[in-house]
Amino acid sequence: MPVTDSIADYITRIRNAGRAKNKTTDIPYSKLRENISQLLQDKGYIKNFTVITTEKFPFIRIELKYTASGEPSIKEITRVSRPGRRTYEGKDIKKYLGGLGLYILSSSKGVITDKEAREQGVGGEILFRIY
Repeated sequence: MPVTDSIADYITRIRNAGRAKNKTTDIPYSKLRENISQLLQDKGYIKNFTVITTEKFPFIRIELKYTASGEPSIKEITRVSRPGRRTYEGKDIKKYLGGLGLYILSSSKGVITDKEAREQGVGGEILFRIY
């Protein structure tokens, strides 16, 4: 079954795995998904990720992170820009939840957060928001 929106699929798999209290989730591989996973790991939303290659197709195994009380560290993850309605921001990107959450952007500098985009003075397509 082909996926029309690979970012929405990525987000949904992470959200569902967190709600089900799974330790890991597997996501089909793409370079963009790998870059997003690296960013989420650097920002502390996921524990770790591993790219696994098999005979048929490669995939990314993401280890989810939980708080001491057992709640997922990702409280909310929502797609912003969709295939039917792309959302772009210029250099003056607003903060999400007053800086508590992050917007993840695809820009000319790669996949970056809203804070990094403001520091570098670039804009881009807002892929999703996370808190």
